[in-house]
Parts: sequence; structure tokens; C-alpha cells
Amino acid sequence: MALRGSEFSEDFRSQLDLLMRLRRDVRRFRSTPVDETVLKRCLDAIRLAPSVGLSEPWRVLRINSETARAAALKNFEAANADALAGYSGESAKIYSQLKLTGMQDAPVQLAIYCDDATTKGRGLGAGTMPEMRRYSVVTAITLFWLSLRAEGLGLGWVSILDPEQLNRDLNVPDDWQLIGYFCLGHPEEISETPELEQKGWETRQDKLKIEHR
Repeated sequence: MALRGSEFSEDFRSQLDLLMRLRRDVRRFRSTPVDETVLKRCLDAIRLAPSVGLSEPWRVLRINSETARAAALKNFEAANADALAGYSGESAKIYSQLKLTGMQDAPVQLAIYCDDATTKGRGLGAGTMPEMRRYSVVTAITLFWLSLRAEGLGLGWVSILDPEQLNRDLNVPDDWQLIGYFCLGHPEEISETPELEQKGWETRQDKLKIEHR
């Protein structure tokens, strides 16, 4: 493909802005199966992500078996109960009403890890900041997320989990660090407003605050 300039059209920029606005954390999914060709296309976007030292430290597990899914859901339920116990008053009331996972319904579920022991990239850029490998995986997930949304699919990031228990249940290498457990499929609805904001849990800043030194 010929690259003829550094700028894209105004229409493209407008569509990109809309795509980012509609990239929501989805917890409510329809039962419609996900087309495997579309899923592969979106997963391939991970390979386009930047990675420190070109280490490509992302490791993707597709959670298919009922046993593995049940273990992950049980993990969430225990962690979620512990989290609820940490709140009181109005916060506890709102928290108890939040739907914080789509694990019961999402047709596709993934666990994405960072391989902290990878030798790919020969340590370039990770000697002083080894966490850059994990940041690289997060960047890859962001590209994957946007690709899914462009295909009409949604992604939910489940962070209310015990990572060590999940690692044992999924039998992953000791050097793999869990970045996130993900549910994906066709969202029940699309909105520019995060569900946590809709439910009154928190509000977003109206503008980016920048400090100067």
C-alpha cells in the first residue's frame, strides 16, 4: 500500500473520534455467536502494537472449556464479594447493583498475559523499566479493543479477580503476568457514556488536566 502523506481526511478523523468514543467496557452481551473470521482479523491487530525492544510479550489464551470458564467465574464471584465488603453506605448500595462482568453470557473469553521472561527483544528498553513489557501488552489490547468496536463487537475487561488463583486454574507459566481477563461478543446496546457513569458510580473529567514544570 502506497503511503502518500502524513495526514488523513477530515472524515476519517471524525470516524476515528467516534470509534474511540464508542469504545466502551461492555458487560451485557447478546447470545449471537462471533464470526471466527472477524475475530481473527481483530486479534491480528495485536501484532500491529508497539512493544518495547520489539519483544512482543503478549500471550493470549482462549478460554473455551466449561471447566476453565466456571473456575474464572467462581474466581470473580469470590473477589467481587470481597470488594463489596470493602464498601459501606451509598457506595455499597450502588456497587451491589452494578453488573461488573459479562462472563455468564459472553460467547468468547480470553485471558491475556505478559511474558516477563521473554528473551525476544534482548531486553532493549526493559532494563531500566521492565514494566514496559506489560505496558506493551496493554497497548496491544487497546488496538484489539478498537478493532472489535469497528466490527460491531464489544469487549469487557474483568479486573475483579485473584490473578494467582486464575494462573493456577489455567496452568500458566510462572513468568506470565496476568494483564486481564476479557469477555467479548455483540453488545446489547451501544453508548458513548460509560456504564459506571450512567449508574452514578463516578463521572469523567470534562477536560484533560495538564501540569507544567
